[in-house]
Amino acid sequence: MKILGIDGSGLVASVAVVEDDNLIGEYTTGYKKTHSQTLLPMLDALGKMIDLDLNTIDAIAVAAGPGSFTGLRIASATAKGLGLSLGCPIISVPTVDALAFNLWGQAGTICPIMDARRGQVYTGLYSFLDDGSFNTIREQCAVDFHEIADEINKNGQPVTFLGDGVPVFKDLISDLIKVPYRFAPAHINKQHAASVATLGSIYYKNGECETAAEHRPEYLRLSQAERERLEKEGKA
Repeated sequence: MKILGIDGSGLVASVAVVEDDNLIGEYTTGYKKTHSQTLLPMLDALGKMIDLDLNTIDAIAVAAGPGSFTGLRIASATAKGLGLSLGCPIISVPTVDALAFNLWGQAGTICPIMDARRGQVYTGLYSFLDDGSFNTIREQCAVDFHEIADEINKNGQPVTFLGDGVPVFKDLISDLIKVPYRFAPAHINKQHAASVATLGSIYYKNGECETAAEHRPEYLRLSQAERERLEKEGKA
């Protein structure tokens, strides 16, 4: 089974191809270009490097959100366009779940944090059980950092943080977290399409996929423009 992974949920743009238990190739960049400039050229370059015939793809796994509204739209549109042209199903992988999956096998609690602005984070709590299975303690959500910090402290387990929210909330982590904590190193602390594809393959085997026409990003909250419109209308 060959899965194409796409992640444009944050600053990082990433594409990957995973076949069964093998990572065939991945192209990941965190350089400040818009994903509309990067994703398709990256996929083209990766395809040429690994002699990829897109018609051999069984499914497309995409980080479906939360994250950057613009990035999610671009990644989802890319996945939908490819899915429609190739007749491939789409596997919507929660962004925060895929981030946590970077740390497969890590002991203790895993807490991805993405900066959601206004003092909030996109986050969740995860762990890996003794048999290696992926365990969701708290599903991905958009909350004030104080709320997730309280839950981490109540949980009582050592925690590993990762994600683009770490630099933003590092001082609060130091002030609020009462259990042992650490930060994931650079090579696994941001989005990777290989994790999206690998986790997506698990979902696919469980029948968790959709058609390209059905696929929609999962924003978790309103965009800034939508919030401002509602505020002007007195509805927020």
